[in-house]
Amino acid sequence: MPRVKYRDADVDLMARMMRAEAEGEGQQGMLYVGNVIVNRAVADCVDFEDVRTIEDVIYQVQGGNYSFEAVQKGNLFYQRARSSEKRLAKMNLDYWRQHPAKYALWYFNPYAPCPPTWYNQPFTGQFKNHCFYEPAAGTCESVYNG
Repeated sequence: MPRVKYRDADVDLMARMMRAEAEGEGQQGMLYVGNVIVNRAVADCVDFEDVRTIEDVIYQVQGGNYSFEAVQKGNLFYQRARSSEKRLAKMNLDYWRQHPAKYALWYFNPYAPCPPTWYNQPFTGQFKNHCFYEPAAGTCESVYNG
């Protein structure tokens, strides 16, 4: 059973986002970004109470901006998804989760070392240039499901 319900179009959309956000970090980095995307669709808490689909997650607007910088900046996100990224996206959607993004709902690429919290959410680890953060204890039990 997949972690979240999806269509072929969702695999394509997610693959494009994973590549746009983390191509320079290789397949592992793209899988971690994919974890965050799926986790946001599964989570029914904090910033993600109204997002249930992959499309909802990718195009979510917070504070007047898209949650994912690649939607605004274009670049790789608007190029055709490649089969290698589609395979990775499908892995995330079906089963793949790993630390430090296993339960992460946020990540970012800092210009300095990863801070111990990000908007009061605890740091779970770093992979290459991205720092990952999961919800504070007791604030989002649904992210641990699926």
